[in-house]
Amino acid sequence: MENNTKWGGFFALVTIAYRNIWRNMRRTIFCISAVAIAVFFLVFMQAMMAGMINNMEEVVRVFDTGHVNVVSAEYEMEKEYLPVQFPISYPAGDGENNGDVISVTELESRACGIPGVKAALPRITTIATLEDSTIKHALLWGIKVNEELALNNFNLTDRTSGLVEGRFPEFDSNECAVGVRMAEKAGFKIGDRVPLKTISAQFSDKMWSPVITGIFKFDYLKYDEDAIIVDFNRLQRLLVLGEGTQQLFIYGDDSSQSRAIAREVRTLLGEEIVVQDWRDNYFVAIMQQSMMIMMVVALTFLIVASFLIVNTVVMIIHERVKEIGMMGSLGMTRAEIVRVFFFEAVFLSVLGSLAGCLVGGISTFILSFFPIDFNAMMGGGFKEFPVAGTIIFAFDPAILLQGFIFGVVTASICTLIPSLKSAFVEPVEALRR
Repeated sequence: MENNTKWGGFFALVTIAYRNIWRNMRRTIFCISAVAIAVFFLVFMQAMMAGMINNMEEVVRVFDTGHVNVVSAEYEMEKEYLPVQFPISYPAGDGENNGDVISVTELESRACGIPGVKAALPRITTIATLEDSTIKHALLWGIKVNEELALNNFNLTDRTSGLVEGRFPEFDSNECAVGVRMAEKAGFKIGDRVPLKTISAQFSDKMWSPVITGIFKFDYLKYDEDAIIVDFNRLQRLLVLGEGTQQLFIYGDDSSQSRAIAREVRTLLGEEIVVQDWRDNYFVAIMQQSMMIMMVVALTFLIVASFLIVNTVVMIIHERVKEIGMMGSLGMTRAEIVRVFFFEAVFLSVLGSLAGCLVGGISTFILSFFPIDFNAMMGGGFKEFPVAGTIIFAFDPAILLQGFIFGVVTASICTLIPSLKSAFVEPVEALRR
């Protein structure tokens, strides 16, 4: 009669292993707790990092690039200075239009004709010098307010327009809106004028005194503290851009379609025009790399925790030498004895991973409803770091599943060698001890 028949096969070995893990409750609890803590750490950190990445990606898409960003090659080279002297133009060698500025109307029409494109929004961002103010410099942000608000929620935490008082500037008006932090620092209020100076596309000084009609809070430090929102058409005329624009922000039906849209835009406008996908943003790439580093740290932590199971399996083998000898003398093969000890380790890692996922899932689910103040966490925040002032943990069942599989596989693999040790215990020698 075969051994599988004697011992009842796979399920009999699993049953033996399951019963064995409860023979020493203290040891079992220690092992389960070690794996649970490691898996909890993995789930918690992944949820936090995913929340930070989602936060940054949304800030980048809303404020910095759209899904696809279009600028001239000259602007791209000098973009840290936010020049307006390089509007989007036809490529060199484009027939009669060689080097001419492309009108906003044509840009919007071409972009919106691409399948999957929801909207194309021209924007102008330049630097202004403020007069008679404690704040000396600001970002002058020209947008088509109504079209922007129909597409984007500027306050990324509350999912609103971000307006806290008054209204945004109207079309082609001598009006502006300022952020709450700028209003606090400079003492601005609704109805005040903001005397400022900026440089036009012809390198001439332009003086302007728009009236404050609104105060906003985007929960994005850079804009709340530095930005002055004005109507796009008004700023376009002030800066002598004609019918052109400094940048074009293209939004698709789905952010995942951005690369395909970018390829189509290059085909339409020419390779000399700089077309950037939002995922190519420097900060987005850095955060994605940080996620990989976090996974390595979590793996290291989990492997260290798994050594408790390894030690436990070694102790079990040492303490149960006679039992191993008895198993062998009763007809169990070495392979079956190895499987029993390996199954014990797997049970411990499964129970620990389940506990870690349960606690991690409940924690991240609760925290997903309570945004964390990122500015306070970072000691005041960084204006040049594209992230909103609050971070919302990302509760995702996929993260829990990944954490569970990661915990079970890692802890189980770590116990293979000590499990194999049981195969080298000779039944006769074991029974003599």
